[in-house]
Amino acid sequence: MFIYPKKYEVIVIGGGHAGCEAALAASRMGHQTLLLTINLDNIAQMSCNPAIGGLAKGHLAREIDALGGEMAKNIDATGIQFRMLNKRKGPAVWAPRAQADKKAYQFRMKAVLEGQENLDVKQEIVEEVLVSGSKVDGVWTQTKTIYKARTVILTAGTFLQGLIHIGEFKCSAGRAGEFAAQNLSTNLRNLGFEVRRLKTGTPPRVNKRSIDFSQLQMQKGDEHPQPFSFANSKITQSQIPCYLTYTNKKAHQLILENIKRVPLYNGQINSTGPRYCPSIESKVVRFPHKHKHQVFLEPEGRDTEEIYLNGLATSLPMDIQIAVLKCIKGLENVEMMRPGYAIEYDFCPPTQLKPSLESKIIKNLFFAGQINGTSGYEEAAGQGIIAGINAVLKLQGKKALILGRDEAYIGVLIDDLITKGTDEPYRMFTSRAEYRLLLRQDNADLRLMKYGYKAGLISQQIYQCVKKKEILIKQEIKRLKQKRIGDKSLAELLRQPEKSYQDIPSAIDFPDDAIRHIELTIKYEGYIKRQLTQVAKFRQLESKAIPADFNYCGIQGLKAEAQEKLDRIRPVCLGQAARISGVSPADISLLMIRLKSYKLQVASCKQEATGCKLQATSFKQET
Repeated sequence: MFIYPKKYEVIVIGGGHAGCEAALAASRMGHQTLLLTINLDNIAQMSCNPAIGGLAKGHLAREIDALGGEMAKNIDATGIQFRMLNKRKGPAVWAPRAQADKKAYQFRMKAVLEGQENLDVKQEIVEEVLVSGSKVDGVWTQTKTIYKARTVILTAGTFLQGLIHIGEFKCSAGRAGEFAAQNLSTNLRNLGFEVRRLKTGTPPRVNKRSIDFSQLQMQKGDEHPQPFSFANSKITQSQIPCYLTYTNKKAHQLILENIKRVPLYNGQINSTGPRYCPSIESKVVRFPHKHKHQVFLEPEGRDTEEIYLNGLATSLPMDIQIAVLKCIKGLENVEMMRPGYAIEYDFCPPTQLKPSLESKIIKNLFFAGQINGTSGYEEAAGQGIIAGINAVLKLQGKKALILGRDEAYIGVLIDDLITKGTDEPYRMFTSRAEYRLLLRQDNADLRLMKYGYKAGLISQQIYQCVKKKEILIKQEIKRLKQKRIGDKSLAELLRQPEKSYQDIPSAIDFPDDAIRHIELTIKYEGYIKRQLTQVAKFRQLESKAIPADFNYCGIQGLKAEAQEKLDRIRPVCLGQAARISGVSPADISLLMIRLKSYKLQVASCKQEATGCKLQATSFKQET
């Protein structure tokens, strides 16, 4: 046994998207941090699709940037195609998405981590989280080395007892070609955590030179691409097109004829997969009336021939995967470079966490990413930066950063996880956010940069620019409402569907992002006011805290299911309690009554204690 001589304040286990953001946040906040990962060459690896953003995920990426994270800057520097999705719909669901040069993304993030002050990066397999009493003490690795730390952040991805399936073949792996972490799950169970299994999958990669692109639909990027990071004004690199094709009846029939060889249907896999990103075999079985499904051909980088087949995730046997590919238009002569596969892995149900992402069982132990049951790089990174910030705030004895559902998609994500848990890989959608018109991708800086600045992750220069932008927007909206042309204000003119800001008389030459915000605020003012009214009601329940030691037993009329779930999840406020599945409005009313009674009792006890102290003081003075 070797005890590493350097003592750390934060250890991050795992070098995926959650681990990268957690380690950078902790070290940038001035605390000695260690990142341990199974393979240094695969830091920030894009295990599945080579892209950042998309529906709701683009919102998360911009929020991470507003808090001071690295994901948005990384994709801006290494993206090969940029698109703003859903522009034909309302602004609440506009979402940036970018194809990444997979290896460039990975290598740039690795360089950022290696060059970061207060951060050490090492290649190790963690076998155990070490605990002293009820508090984390460090980690034990496969090389029989102990690294001591005051806090630990666990971001293990799909590596906990990962098991890959390709037809009848299966093997232990964290992802294709990498070791799994075999012993950490047992350690977590021994520490008292519930551990369960999930499943996800990935499609084949094929050789670009073997594709007949003349038969495919080309999809180009935006002519004027918008950066992800608020620190960048434009994207300057050239873009690469993607392509679209479809599966067909012949391919579907081939899948159905071999369905007994598919692990998900022959009993080989029993864990739950992602509902909203199913395998092609699941699509064919679940939607027999559909005779074709989209397949997007996405380049994996500028200097590789590999093409990712988005929409064709599969665990079919190798021979059937190849046969199915050759049924698809444009892929008749295709050469498969890597097969698709399914992977099962362990996760810890996130209802075992506090809103800060700290464990309820072990103090100073935080969880982030797929170990919490999520799916996606952006969901992982959003948890990672929050866990990194909160680990440091815990060390500093400061209040944790808890983002509300009305403040950020990250807030919705974490609240959903810790309140409702998940039985399948959780994916973020705009529909999950009740106040999505307030949580647009364009205003993430105005919503969240104050928190990044307070944490020390946003520079004063950048923060001052955002404050100036905020003032400029408010002043211009006020001017548009006050200045009139005839019987109409400029704001009323701008509210007309066909009008843009540039069409308004006396329009000022503002930056594009400020103009976009002014337009949306004016055009959707009525809807925004309505959501702000809803937020005010929401905050009333959120402000009613529930004591950590509150006893739910014995509340007359409270259903047994509600009592059990409230006692297990231990909500921090009435708002969170109301969002727990199985807790009804009637249960909340009973809980409110009991809380009032509880607070009166506490106040009475405090008065009695104060009286006793005064009497004791008086007695001492007399004697």
